[in-house]
Amino acid sequence: MVRCYTRAQIRECSLTRAIAALAFFVACCLSPLYAAAQTEGSAVPPPVSSGGPVPVANDARVAGDEERTRFILDLSADVEIGAFTLGDPYRVVIDLPEVAFELPTDAGLTGRGLVTGWRYGLFARGRSRIVLDTTMPVKIDKAFVLAAVEAQPARLVVDLVRTTPAEFQAELQKTAMTREASNTVDAGKGDLLGMAPSQRRAKPLVMLDPGHGGLDAGATAQSGVLEKDIVLKFAFELKQRLEATGKVDVVMTREDDRFIPLRERVRMARDQAVDLFVSVHADSTREDFVRGTTVYTLSEKASDTAAAALAAKENAADSIAGLESKEDTDEVSDILMDLTRRETRTFSSAFANNLVTELSNTTRMIKNPHRSAGFWVLKAPDVPSVLVEIGYLSNAEDEKLLTSDDWRTKVSEAVGNAVMRFFGPKFAAANP
Repeated sequence: MVRCYTRAQIRECSLTRAIAALAFFVACCLSPLYAAAQTEGSAVPPPVSSGGPVPVANDARVAGDEERTRFILDLSADVEIGAFTLGDPYRVVIDLPEVAFELPTDAGLTGRGLVTGWRYGLFARGRSRIVLDTTMPVKIDKAFVLAAVEAQPARLVVDLVRTTPAEFQAELQKTAMTREASNTVDAGKGDLLGMAPSQRRAKPLVMLDPGHGGLDAGATAQSGVLEKDIVLKFAFELKQRLEATGKVDVVMTREDDRFIPLRERVRMARDQAVDLFVSVHADSTREDFVRGTTVYTLSEKASDTAAAALAAKENAADSIAGLESKEDTDEVSDILMDLTRRETRTFSSAFANNLVTELSNTTRMIKNPHRSAGFWVLKAPDVPSVLVEIGYLSNAEDEKLLTSDDWRTKVSEAVGNAVMRFFGPKFAAANP
């Protein structure tokens, strides 16, 4: 009785807060501020794609020095843009409607002048984002798009100049409210893929979370293979395998190459009241001899230094995508929530143990395969959650496995078996 009462109470509280927040942000979206056209250097976000042909970005370059630097992106059509700066670390964020990036494979790996490098990708439905890493505090002098003329393509141009830390902080404070509203409304909004919420389901609901996505590529192998692609393919395979049992329903946080903020992934799991959350990753490390699969659960104190380092790396995903990192400010900390957290971690550990057992019979595991740390994506207080590092892209042998159809089939089957074992008592109760 305590378990059911606790989860129901907490979810009701969460739903009330979510509805209130949604109403506020919908009102913001309807405000003339958010419908206004983008002006030079403004932090107001551009409109999302209208649903017509998607513009193509086929070339980009950086020019200038440490006093003034220009970023240029060639486009097949004009777009409206928004640009703003972020600190800790210093970055420049450029928002634009959805764009098909057909750039050279080494685009963004190096920079020039004030820009050390940059990344790009789909940020939310109908929106793309470019994030420039800078060497120091900068100011956006100009941000505009030149219309296409005859043989010359349309060109997105952002001019940066160096500034003082004091001037940089003043600019951050001036645009903070607009940036917060923009990121909260648009980043992953309405992207939950699958069935509608239901507190009375005939089957358990499992949420699969392919890590990274969009402009956050995650780890990259020496061959150029990207973590975001590897884990998405694995999640699809696992989804099909679980659905084939007919005993569970499955939803995914993303089904394409888009960025979903960490807190949005947690919100998705809580709003759907899922019964199990599995986040899939394929990391890299400086020690290329490290290989094998690892299963992580949430803990306030990391089980080891490697787990702590990995959690810090994964928790930086929002920063990579141009979102400001903030501490958890959830105000609910009463006895009901404490009981729920404790119970949830017990279930998470139980599933993790099942997972380690199944995977150990199928693939190579890292030493001490069940570890724990403060992963943001595992912080739903009422949803049993684990993060699975299926291998290391920095290891040549693991990379071969991660890109192997046979290995993917065997390992997804092992994960599926662990899910079935976890829900075994529920299946038995439903069929006495």
